[in-house]
Amino acid sequence: MSRFREKTMHIVFLACACFSIAAVVLICVFLFSNGFSAMLKIGVTDFIFGTEWRPSNNIFGIFPMIIGSLYVTAGALLVGVPVGLLCAVFMARFCPKPIYKLLRPAVNLMAGIPSVVYGFFGLVVIVPFVRDNIGGRGMSVLAASLLLGLMILPTVINVSESALRAVPNSYYEGGLALGATHERSVFFTVLPAAKNGIFAAVVLGLGRAIGETMAVMMVAGNQPLIPDSVTDGVRTLTTNIVMEMGYSTDLHREALIATAVVLFVFIMIINVSFSLLKRSDSK
Repeated sequence: MSRFREKTMHIVFLACACFSIAAVVLICVFLFSNGFSAMLKIGVTDFIFGTEWRPSNNIFGIFPMIIGSLYVTAGALLVGVPVGLLCAVFMARFCPKPIYKLLRPAVNLMAGIPSVVYGFFGLVVIVPFVRDNIGGRGMSVLAASLLLGLMILPTVINVSESALRAVPNSYYEGGLALGATHERSVFFTVLPAAKNGIFAAVVLGLGRAIGETMAVMMVAGNQPLIPDSVTDGVRTLTTNIVMEMGYSTDLHREALIATAVVLFVFIMIINVSFSLLKRSDSK
């Protein structure tokens, strides 16, 4: 009876794994079969490096959206990673237990807030702040970066804290034995030892930022132009797809699917780069 149960569960787990692989393969086949055909019709160079997006004239250039995605994602990392990492260090090594009992649920609650709620917060708080204190219309690269930096905080904090807590306590005690203070032991022994986990947190935050749609659409301005400053409006790859997919047809629809292919390739490059860096670091 026990062997029968083990065999049954083995088949169930294998079926689930095969289903997951098949789902990924089908998504890739759908994206690339439709996306590459659109790229060939438009022209790969014109599509990727074109600076105009005018579907009514069959002009599809996504370079402004690529630049917009890179700007917003980079800004989110500049905002979210330092704050998230320092918060993780505080929670793992400095935070008193009474405060930790309040801080941990608050971080988990941030992770569960829907994107549209973050977008509404950005629309009524961040956008007016940027408009009144920095300049521009408010809906801009800066507003989207600040909002995304806030949204990736739970990911960066949770993964970084887990990495810091996984470091053997002997590292910290060794620093103290050499005469280092508590702060020096944390920042110069524990933190470097957790670098792989912290890098994973950055990569996960990067993936969350580059793939976010609804919140960015509400605060970025959605202008398919290359921004000249952080106060200019911008449109990202994800928002470009969401805004126009509902009414697109024929080549326009295929161009949006091709945009998803470019986004998919970006995510793959990020994941592969992380794997290569992790492998080279472990040797």
